[in-house]
Amino acid sequence: MDFSTRAIHVGQAADPTTGATIVPVYQTSTYTQTAVGEHKGFDYSRTVNPTRVALEQQLASLEEAEFGSAFSSGMAATAAVLNLLSSGDHAIVTDDLYGGTYRLFTKVLTRYGLEFTYVDMSDLAAVRAAIKPNTKLFWIETPTNPLLKLVDIAAIAKMKTAGQVVVVDNTFASPYFQAPLALGADVVVHSTTKYIGGHSDVVGGAALTSNKELHESIKFHQNAVGGVPGPMDAWLTMRGAKTLAIRMREHESNAKAVAAFLEGRDDVARVFYPGLESHPQHELAKKQMRGFGGMVSFTLRGPESRALEFAKHTKLFSLAESLGGVESLLCHPARMTHGSIPKEERERRGITDGLLRLSVGIEGIEDLIGDLTHALDTTVSLAKT
Repeated sequence: MDFSTRAIHVGQAADPTTGATIVPVYQTSTYTQTAVGEHKGFDYSRTVNPTRVALEQQLASLEEAEFGSAFSSGMAATAAVLNLLSSGDHAIVTDDLYGGTYRLFTKVLTRYGLEFTYVDMSDLAAVRAAIKPNTKLFWIETPTNPLLKLVDIAAIAKMKTAGQVVVVDNTFASPYFQAPLALGADVVVHSTTKYIGGHSDVVGGAALTSNKELHESIKFHQNAVGGVPGPMDAWLTMRGAKTLAIRMREHESNAKAVAAFLEGRDDVARVFYPGLESHPQHELAKKQMRGFGGMVSFTLRGPESRALEFAKHTKLFSLAESLGGVESLLCHPARMTHGSIPKEERERRGITDGLLRLSVGIEGIEDLIGDLTHALDTTVSLAKT
């Protein structure tokens, strides 16, 4: 079936009790059993809930996976996947990554004896050099957050040996534009809060895989730790995912136009977008992805204070955390999404105070470019200081 067809139908058959076309919100914590140990497959909603099961089946289908597990947030999904590791294990991690993931790895999981090495994973030689005897996991973001670097998923997957796991955070690309499992990854993670939910009204996460052993471990930790979405959150996420394909096409169309516009401005120093021919990994993006996504980052000419001033003058691009909703958002990564990374480390990775990140929505493109033009023109005098 086509992607859009799967998004609308997989896991979403008519309710057998009433014939309801839309999966009901099973707002229940527990289920009546006919006898001790005899029930209809549901006993307690932390463990399993029909609405959540429908979402998990839908998302697994979109990622071309056999198994899916839904979580209360992207970080809950990430934590569950990291529970595949044990004390003393080592993970190689994309150095340009979401600040919340960095915080979990460095400030929480290292206390439990896990070891992390941060590498520019666009440099395959650097990845090979980082492999140790105790390396058990490769954690990939591609495109990365916020510098939109590309990591060659297939090449990393070929490096792994028995007992090693390749995990891809596919949040920026979405399942519509990238299929990591088909490229050799073992597990795909999403913050479904972003493009999959798509409307900035629900927080959630997911981990998808076709490896039964890995799925059983992730599912065990999902239940044991309990970071599960409520049924209403699962329902909202499932509803959002139904329109993922059509939304992603609009996000990409607008992002391409915004990136080209910014690249054409003399007062913009650099634009980061895989769809631009100037992007150093544009060819890899064309090979690995089915589209270039809706995220654009850029730096302005002038002092870093210009970025902060610019952020005060957009109206359609709301200054806010998160991304992937139908509305356009503007973020200052150094002080917002990546503030948990020490300043010296941020700047070493290229996340300067002059960097801005756009989540380009699906509004009219002329309105969006007009909004950016206003903010740029308002602050252009600072470009000369």
